[in-house]
Amino acid sequence: MNDAPSPRAAEIAAALTEVGDRLGRACLDAGRNPDDVQLLPVTKFFPASDVAILYGLGCREFGESREQEASSKVAEFGALTADVRWHMIGSVQRNKARSIAQWAYAIHSVDSPRLVDALAKAATVALGEGGREQPLRVLLQVSLDGDPLRGGVPVDELAELADRAESAAGLELSGLMAVPPLGSEPERAFAELQAVHTNLLRGHPAATELSAGMTGDLEVAVRYGSTCVRVGTALLGSRPIASN
Repeated sequence: MNDAPSPRAAEIAAALTEVGDRLGRACLDAGRNPDDVQLLPVTKFFPASDVAILYGLGCREFGESREQEASSKVAEFGALTADVRWHMIGSVQRNKARSIAQWAYAIHSVDSPRLVDALAKAATVALGEGGREQPLRVLLQVSLDGDPLRGGVPVDELAELADRAESAAGLELSGLMAVPPLGSEPERAFAELQAVHTNLLRGHPAATELSAGMTGDLEVAVRYGSTCVRVGTALLGSRPIASN
């Protein structure tokens, strides 16, 4: 019997080791404990079979960005989801809130009062019906460039949104997320994000999570306090599925 891993499994295993080493070095260089920074594999656009390979390699949390794809993948992944946490990292339409509340452990892209209200209602219903056991964790997406097309709440509106999320039934305010503006220097963007997060913590001390950094800039993000780096390309390669 041939127990050798498939070429795809071997490829992903090697990539996971390499990314893990990168993250470990980044933490060491920043004087941080590697246990304080989560590696979140981003599995959007990749098949459930890749999720299964990562699961076999010890990963238990995965990032998705489209509700329909994620719901299908969660269902396909089946019984393994008992100890898996799915993160919604893409933009969320309010009419998808009820579905997302059924499978998401956390949402990293909450950026409006109306979305907070929709998610709170959906999560409360899911809790009441047994669709979930814990409040839905929300991270507020911060806009560092003010571009509404890229999502995110403007910095000057963040405090009000954080108050709303923290007081909403069915939700747990966990922290912030941001993506550096196009063409910006990651160092400057993540430094600004760290300052915004520090300020938020004064009024919301439990919002300790900072979702920042991807394949190309995770080292810089770790240096500026990221607690979760979202990595897809370095783990799984180029997208095999069209994004539209």
